[in-house]
Amino acid sequence: SEREKQEQIEVQKEKQRELILQLKTQLDDLETFAYQEGSYDSLPQSVVMERQRMIINELIKKLDMDLSEDIATLSPEELRQRVDAAIAQIVNPARVKEQLVEQLKTQIRDLEMFINFIQDEVGSSGKVEDGHCECAGRKDGGGSYKPNTRPSGNRVNPEDARKMRETGLHLMRRMLAVLQIFAVSQFGCATGQIPRTLWQKDQASKDYSPLIKKLELSVERVRQLAMKHQQEDHVISSSDLQDIPLGGRDELTLAVRKELTIALRDLMAHGLYASSQGMSLVLAPIACLIPAFTSSPQTMHPWELFVKYYNTKNGQAFVESPARKLSQSFALPVTGGVAITPKQSLLTAIHTVLTEHDPFKRSADSELKALVCMALNEQRLVSWVNLICKSGALVQSHYQPWSYMANTGFESALNVLSRLSNLKFNLPVDLAVRQLKNIKDAF
Repeated sequence: SEREKQEQIEVQKEKQRELILQLKTQLDDLETFAYQEGSYDSLPQSVVMERQRMIINELIKKLDMDLSEDIATLSPEELRQRVDAAIAQIVNPARVKEQLVEQLKTQIRDLEMFINFIQDEVGSSGKVEDGHCECAGRKDGGGSYKPNTRPSGNRVNPEDARKMRETGLHLMRRMLAVLQIFAVSQFGCATGQIPRTLWQKDQASKDYSPLIKKLELSVERVRQLAMKHQQEDHVISSSDLQDIPLGGRDELTLAVRKELTIALRDLMAHGLYASSQGMSLVLAPIACLIPAFTSSPQTMHPWELFVKYYNTKNGQAFVESPARKLSQSFALPVTGGVAITPKQSLLTAIHTVLTEHDPFKRSADSELKALVCMALNEQRLVSWVNLICKSGALVQSHYQPWSYMANTGFESALNVLSRLSNLKFNLPVDLAVRQLKNIKDAF
């Protein structure tokens, strides 16, 4: 029947495939044996094909070729076109950048030649100050030489030289500005900008879950100690710690300064870096090509972020305003019954910490600990940290895209810190400088 014939054909095809596979295996074994014995110079065909396959796979990965379709369905011309397109994606940008670099070099050389021309013109005109010439003169009857006051034809007026110099400098500034805009648009970099590719962090350094866990543990410990002290009707105050050296014996104070502040510091420091201060206008057009600007950015302490916020908001001018000075002198409210905003209280707190700690050269950790203690005393820790998180300019210029701050906006950490908002604290703020202030007062 027809079905039996079809089955016989399938059986024959299967036997043929097995026979072909067996013959290939025997041929590979024969080539391998001949190669090992030295009677066959070239590598066995199976080894050559395996190495070629490995090279092709690597090229496909490097060229980022789209070979989702079956290669067998594509014609040789289509495969050639795909390979050419993939190579062009890599080669063409490099060629364009080489041309741009050559153009920039040519324009910079032209600027140097123009500067030399201006210097030569100014130098030649500066030799004659009062209109007298050293070489041109006439001899009178007494044997003395009198200068020829008639100006020569190639002499440049000092006023004209000054105008030429100003015009040249103006043209140079315009040319450098155009070069800078050109470089930014073509190379994608500018002064003070750090390429994101410099931060090649692995997954372990990007994972911030251990930092969140550390913060949760420290908050829970501080909360339990604070509730324990409140149940015992014991309030930690600066007067209670006057007799304690460095104020480091109280358990709650130690937990806040050594555990809570450190955990908060580590979480805020995740992906935090110090932005570049920029470069001169002359080097700006080729900033991408300077090796010094391709080094890894420096890390930054979270306290410096608070100081930058204080400076950007003109904190010193706000705190040292005459009205606020008078209010401090006479203990009067400066706001006229209006509630103090979190921003105002944060600026005042940062100013207080800087005023007390900077004269004694205290570290950034000590100043951050003082700020956290002050925030807990005023029940404003969440609102103060939230002000830093909502400052878009600071976050964009000092945090990497993979950082906890840029990814989450610090929301979960603020929720954890809010567990301490309802507790009352009276922690000492000046522990890092108290002994130094006492020594200063003694003398």
